[in-house]
Amino acid sequence: MSRIKEFNLPDLGEGLTEGEILAWLVKVGDDIELNQPIVEVETAKAAVEIPAKWAGRVQAIFHPEGATVEVGVPIIAIDTDPGAGPVEESTTGAPASALPTPSAASLAAVEVAPAEGMVEPGLIGGAAPGGRTAVLVGYGPRNAPAKRRARKGDVPAQAAAPAPVAPAPPAPAPAVNGNGRVSGPVLAKPPVRKLAKDLGVDLATLTGSGPLGSITREDVQRAASGTPAAAEPLTVTAPATSVASFGADREQRIPVKGVRKLTAENMARSAFTAPHVTEFLTVDVTRAMKALDRLRDRREWRDVRVSPLLLVAKAVLLAVKRHPMVNSTWAGDEIVVKEYVNLGIAAATERGLIVPNIKDAGRLSLRELADAMTGLVQTAKSGKTSPADMSGGTLTITNVGVFGVDTGTPILPPGESAILAFGAVREQPWVHKGKVKPRLVTTLGLSFDHRIIDGELGSKFLRDIGDFLADPEAALLAWT
Repeated sequence: MSRIKEFNLPDLGEGLTEGEILAWLVKVGDDIELNQPIVEVETAKAAVEIPAKWAGRVQAIFHPEGATVEVGVPIIAIDTDPGAGPVEESTTGAPASALPTPSAASLAAVEVAPAEGMVEPGLIGGAAPGGRTAVLVGYGPRNAPAKRRARKGDVPAQAAAPAPVAPAPPAPAPAVNGNGRVSGPVLAKPPVRKLAKDLGVDLATLTGSGPLGSITREDVQRAASGTPAAAEPLTVTAPATSVASFGADREQRIPVKGVRKLTAENMARSAFTAPHVTEFLTVDVTRAMKALDRLRDRREWRDVRVSPLLLVAKAVLLAVKRHPMVNSTWAGDEIVVKEYVNLGIAAATERGLIVPNIKDAGRLSLRELADAMTGLVQTAKSGKTSPADMSGGTLTITNVGVFGVDTGTPILPPGESAILAFGAVREQPWVHKGKVKPRLVTTLGLSFDHRIIDGELGSKFLRDIGDFLADPEAALLAWT
């Protein structure tokens, strides 16, 4: 059996035929491990870190960053037994991996992975080295027509003789990881890697206290607890700012592709398919903010990240129980009302809008809801939100207040009938008990599908959310 194996761009299970190579995570000559992420690829739905199917040494990279590659086309060659001696050379004496095109000898030595052996990201034996797992970042289920894969037996045009790119230039001096080891993965067991991922801890910055310098759960937990937390968890991640690059015509052209393109298609389809109605309600939330302060002071809540969005989410979930039709989907000849609430939190990322959701949020206690929202925020910030977390949403909140915005007219996510915009909480003059006093005030904006929700239902639903936020303790006693 050949020691040189070509790894094809895998079928990502999305019904698409191609992907764009965003970044190579390895270079020619690197020694890699099984499941180590080797390349990041973006499709119309998501960005994917693809792990290696074999351990070994990178022999050739066939496509540069920015190239669009069809599913099933080889993207990298791996020497699975680098210690067995030099690889077959061409008549010029140069290694096959360094040539502009593969030599006949190197092509003959290559074993192409069969279709049934293709890898699904993240499904080969668990966590990947470095603390990462192969995950997707995207908007959710694709509703637009997608280009389908070719039938089995069709041979992609590029599969016959892929041209490898030239080896990458020599890398800078190797960095020293947290264990004091030059290069190589940080030593940590898969459960520890998962814990670090969940807590947002970079394993490479830690010094392990376990055997052979391995990192333990205690090391990760110490690092997490020693990291100062923000006063309020942000539920929307702002896109990274960068300096615009303008041409001679003083214009910049940004390709619309990947997740951003799909988001645009979904938003346009929703905006011009579902008849939107938006209503607004300004609420005095002074009592709600005081209730949050009392909640933070309780012993069992002192280590929990609490923000006004927690009370907004609880208000929405309780209002849904009183008005279940709001939590429904238009299905053409019928309306599907759902007993479960998969509560979405809209988030902005560098690749576009994503809406991860908390599954069956209506069954969670307030503490469980707080923990779920914290995990959702941390995952979104790290860019590791999975497709499962972004699919199946039934009702959404968008927190525009974190940007200092009063409110907005949000567009419904496809398949949902209502979305609530939560604006900034500001101190404003307000008539309270017959006198004008400074009070904490916010404005809510509710957009809904008028095919399902008429003005009366939408108004009552928004009114109940406002009543809860005006006096959450009294509402909890009266409604539960």
